[in-house]
Amino acid sequence: DGVEKPNTLFQMVKDTLPKDKPNNSVIAFHDNSSSIRGYECTSLKPTTFGKAGPMALESQTLHPILTAETHNFPCGVAPFPGAETGTGGRLRDVTATGQGAYPVAGISSYCVGNLNIPGYDMPWEDKSFVYPSNLAAPLNIEVEASNGASDYGNKFGEPVIHGFTRSFGQRLPNGERFEWVKPIMFSAGVGQLDGRHTTKGVPEKGMLVVKIGGPAYRIGIGGGAASSRVQSSENADLDFDAVQRGDAEMENRMNRLMRACCDLGDRNPIISVHDQGAGGNGNVLKEITEPAGAVYDIRKVYVGDKTLSVLEIWGAEYQENNGLLIDEKDLGLFKEIADRENCPFRVLGTVTGDGRVVVQDSSNGTTPVDLP
Repeated sequence: DGVEKPNTLFQMVKDTLPKDKPNNSVIAFHDNSSSIRGYECTSLKPTTFGKAGPMALESQTLHPILTAETHNFPCGVAPFPGAETGTGGRLRDVTATGQGAYPVAGISSYCVGNLNIPGYDMPWEDKSFVYPSNLAAPLNIEVEASNGASDYGNKFGEPVIHGFTRSFGQRLPNGERFEWVKPIMFSAGVGQLDGRHTTKGVPEKGMLVVKIGGPAYRIGIGGGAASSRVQSSENADLDFDAVQRGDAEMENRMNRLMRACCDLGDRNPIISVHDQGAGGNGNVLKEITEPAGAVYDIRKVYVGDKTLSVLEIWGAEYQENNGLLIDEKDLGLFKEIADRENCPFRVLGTVTGDGRVVVQDSSNGTTPVDLP
């Protein structure tokens, strides 16, 4: 109405956090999860790293962490892989908190339209409702998305212990149809964060930028954009390209590598970590080095398909990947743990400190990206 308000919407959200210090909040409104103050606990920790050895009791401060997100668009297009990667992406948010954290348990929830279960006649369900051809039917989403989330959690080793589901579709008195045609797939998870690892380190010149996890494929292309525009049958192929594919076994390896680093306590080689999400390398490799900048060689990215273009390698949201900052002196220790856990990793570049992200292509000497 042209009248300026004192606060933005996000400032109003942030006002819920008590201003007094110390308060109970450890992480809020930044990082990949939120965290509240925890307790000193006795934990079982390995005494040797990179090889088999005895476990020992150790005292450490563990803060509980919580993260939640939705994976609505992928679940509507392809319910099983959509929910699977919703769980996987949220798990990476847990592990990528601070300088690395431990996942504990998961929550999966669904909101869909009228189920139209064969053999059941629900009086409120309007059989004349038409559903888009490029989205799965509500009943199919309910069954397949639930299977996908549980399948990923089981293979990874995280139990789904809580959730909810809603089904609703109705013609309102004013003639408007009110329904979850595009579903909601809500994934949340709790974890634990070592009190020594609550704050990400600042990128400094000379630090190595490392990617861990599986190879790049032509999946999750334009996922962020696809989920934000109006879906239609004309762009159904683009929608399917935008859905990721999950590989829980790879995420398990990646998590064991992250966990071993966290178990090192004060010697944790991870300075900072961000999980790869929408925008792929083009997002996470900027986020991890902001504001210092870095130089990368696109040909150092681990690819599973040699036909990928530079644009696809840079922008695909292929799954099970984290970006890390580590010191060159810790590379030997990190490699030892990664080899032990059979988790692929690649050093893609170094922090430059000049405030620019530069991507070079060593195969032909070109510079596809050079941006502030």
